[in-house]
Amino acid sequence: MKKIYLYLSILLLAVLASCSPKGPYAITNKVYKDKTKGYMAKIKTQLPDSLKDSTGMPIPSEWVGTVNFGIRKANYVIIHYTAQDSVQQTLKTFTIASTQVSAHYVIAKNGKVFHMVNDYLRANHAGVGKWGSVTDMNSCSLGIEIDNNGNEPFTDAQIKSLLLLLADLKKNYNIPQANFIGHQDFAPKRKPDPGPLFPWKTLAEHGFGYWSDDILELAPDNFDYTIALKLIGYDTSDINATIVAFKRHFVQTDISPALTQLDLNILYNVYKKY
Repeated sequence: MKKIYLYLSILLLAVLASCSPKGPYAITNKVYKDKTKGYMAKIKTQLPDSLKDSTGMPIPSEWVGTVNFGIRKANYVIIHYTAQDSVQQTLKTFTIASTQVSAHYVIAKNGKVFHMVNDYLRANHAGVGKWGSVTDMNSCSLGIEIDNNGNEPFTDAQIKSLLLLLADLKKNYNIPQANFIGHQDFAPKRKPDPGPLFPWKTLAEHGFGYWSDDILELAPDNFDYTIALKLIGYDTSDINATIVAFKRHFVQTDISPALTQLDLNILYNVYKKY
């Protein structure tokens, strides 16, 4: 009987905590605020660490504040799916220090947008990969995670919210149309998201990324698809993985590592837009 009372007491405390006016993420919100205060202290640092020459003699240094500077802004948007079962599971994953993963935004199936990292701060969402000459994508991009397990269609509410969010980000940070890409594009050797079910054509129609034209010109006989993929931005060190990533994004009806004539025509059409 005592065990039952103890269990009920613990359950009641948990329910009360979740109903707290501060919300279930009060603790993680406090950690976020404390960490941003630490970053502010670093920004205010006005002198570098002591500089010394090869003999150990200090090199004279002085702080002179310029009037010409600003905050660094993102130049890319990377779109992901969460590969989890619910938005609550993803929020939990992103609020546990041991996971070391995060994103600037998470979009639930009902269209609700969760903002988790300030746009001017670096989130841990892209990981190891390459797009053009960019290898540290976390430092120059915004990450958007969409609640989706990878095997289901994205909801209309999610896409509506995503388009509104992307419009704001594009306007606020002057992000080029070509710089809205998927995790699969940046990391073709590791990641499949947001996958072939994601409506890239709809995004392109709104100015976020590119899509092939309805009428396709035949790719010339001397068309080098490897060079074309590289010029778009893809890492071609594993060409089969790159082809699959390209087809997940731009073909979507077939994601095999083989290029048909139609695939080549699509690639030829798309690469000319970059």
